[in-house]
Amino acid sequence: MSKSQRQHLLAKILEEQAVSSQAKLVELLKAEGIDVTQATLSRDLEELGAVKVRVPVGDSIYAVPDNPTERVLPVDYLRRVLGEWLVEVSVSNNIVVLRTPPGSAHVVASAVDRCIPADWFALGKLGNEKCIHLDCSFRCSLHHCATDEICNSGRNQGKP
Repeated sequence: MSKSQRQHLLAKILEEQAVSSQAKLVELLKAEGIDVTQATLSRDLEELGAVKVRVPVGDSIYAVPDNPTERVLPVDYLRRVLGEWLVEVSVSNNIVVLRTPPGSAHVVASAVDRCIPADWFALGKLGNEKCIHLDCSFRCSLHHCATDEICNSGRNQGKP
């Protein structure tokens, strides 16, 4: 099976079932006759733009957004993700640090990647499981976005 076929099947599974872990996805793909490693699955999820979203019961499940990965998403999408997952923001000059609950930084990082043009970052982005460091170009609007939009969300601990 080709990569695109595997990813199509993965997206179909995520549309039809509430899946909360990559281990469960590996099992579901195996039931369909697809043996996949966790690393490959993780790359497939990233390429599909899959994110974990909270459902009314309080669990987080994987979902593939309707918008294609290549397209820049509206800033409202970023605001929604930040409103749900952002714990703290610190800003110093052109550095913006976004903190999330443990294991959630990839959700925010993916939203930033898909909503903010890459050329707005002077050196790039760096993150771990609960923190994202953004090195913003001074000419970009992310610094403005961070100091105005994110910091005004009531979660700012740093001084813009």
